[in-house]
Amino acid sequence: MARGKANRDARMRERLVQESARIMAVEGIRDFSIAKRKAALQLNAPRTTNLPQNREIQAALQDYQRLFGGERQLTALQSLREAALEAMTFFAAFRPRLTGSVLDGTAGDQSAVDLHCFAETPEDVVFFLMDHDIPFDTQEKRFRFEDDYETIPVHHFVAGDTPITVAVFAGRGNHQPPKSPIDGRPMQRASRRDVEALIAEDASAVD
Repeated sequence: MARGKANRDARMRERLVQESARIMAVEGIRDFSIAKRKAALQLNAPRTTNLPQNREIQAALQDYQRLFGGERQLTALQSLREAALEAMTFFAAFRPRLTGSVLDGTAGDQSAVDLHCFAETPEDVVFFLMDHDIPFDTQEKRFRFEDDYETIPVHHFVAGDTPITVAVFAGRGNHQPPKSPIDGRPMQRASRRDVEALIAEDASAVD
């Protein structure tokens, strides 16, 4: 009986992994928790406590994009990385770094470009956007560092058809990357030169 329950739990967990990954890829959901809850509802297991870890879903999402994304996903990713490079050039004074799905390659055509920028004060980026007459919304997001959490302002705007998010770090965020919600390690950040190299790789892959 115990072995049978363990097998059922394992099968359900794997189904949750795959469905969460599919939801994130197809529906453009970026929050792992939301994707997991939605997957549990769709699999008629809303009260399950056997939820997969974020890194399991991330791996499945990468597999999903490779298997089903095809040329469309590669083209969308290339366009997003080109938009990211334009945005990084625009924010050059704030030493921008690319993070998130556009960097790790799991982005689809509904994804946003996620940037980390660095300033003496968070207001510096606000004034910069206002000086350039760019409409934006601001929310606060909690980032986890080595020993605690810190609330960071995140600005949202649209460049052309591409949503851009800009998290503004001051102080230690300049030197100590926050932890990734996927695996708890320091978040990956890419410079403009890194993004240029990725775009060159994308062009080779599409050709």
